[in-house]
Amino acid sequence: MEAPAERGSDAPGTGYAIEAVDIVKRYGQVEALSGATLRVRPGEVLALVGDNGAGKSTLAKVICGAVAPDGGHLAFWGRPVAVSSIRQAQELGVETVYQDLALAPDLSVAENLFLGREPLRAGAWAGPLRRLDRAGMREAAQAAVDGVGLRVPSLDAPVRLLSGGQRQGVAVARAVMWARSAILMDEPTAALGPKQTGIVYDAIVAAAARGLAVVVISHDIPRMLLLAHRIAVLRQGRTVGGGRAADLSLPDVVTMMLGGARRAA
Repeated sequence: MEAPAERGSDAPGTGYAIEAVDIVKRYGQVEALSGATLRVRPGEVLALVGDNGAGKSTLAKVICGAVAPDGGHLAFWGRPVAVSSIRQAQELGVETVYQDLALAPDLSVAENLFLGREPLRAGAWAGPLRRLDRAGMREAAQAAVDGVGLRVPSLDAPVRLLSGGQRQGVAVARAVMWARSAILMDEPTAALGPKQTGIVYDAIVAAAARGLAVVVISHDIPRMLLLAHRIAVLRQGRTVGGGRAADLSLPDVVTMMLGGARRAA
């Protein structure tokens, strides 16, 4: 696993790709988020950490349009937005990598990279039998996997034949391929072994190196302290601290998770 570029810098890019400020989300009488705040710059890896139930996945779902917040402010590139669907977030340049991958196991690597967004051949008849631009798909798919340093036996191989790390790598490559601003990743290495985890983390570093803002939700705090530029800590639905990863230790982060002294995020 490579360290992110300019890890010691507090500002890999200029301005914020995503700002989620004082986000509130209620499910009936349960307040899942009660003032969660997250800011991430282009070219930056931000690790979002906290105990189970802290609100990490809920905050990611608000940002990607999967759920609507009950309060707070969301902005992309400094412009206030009200994201009402995952498709709208994608149109705004934000992609998400889910825990369950959302890949079609019987389709090939190339087909999964373009799933739902397949290109058509130039001049193809605009009818129900329009022909896919398969040559263009293969060329773009090869560039996508190369761009995140992913090695697969073949672009034509069904995803079900790949290792867990390779499958997650395909999901990351797809997000990088389509993202214009940011990628959200919810526990991208859950249940993966060390080698497979390394594949995914190298892909994350490659995504940030391309100028994308990357938010990684993870319970693997030691890895996040090495991988991320900054850490944000959630506790009981609120952002309770964080800071530059280079300035934090594992005890620092655990103390914040348990309700100890706050540090500026």
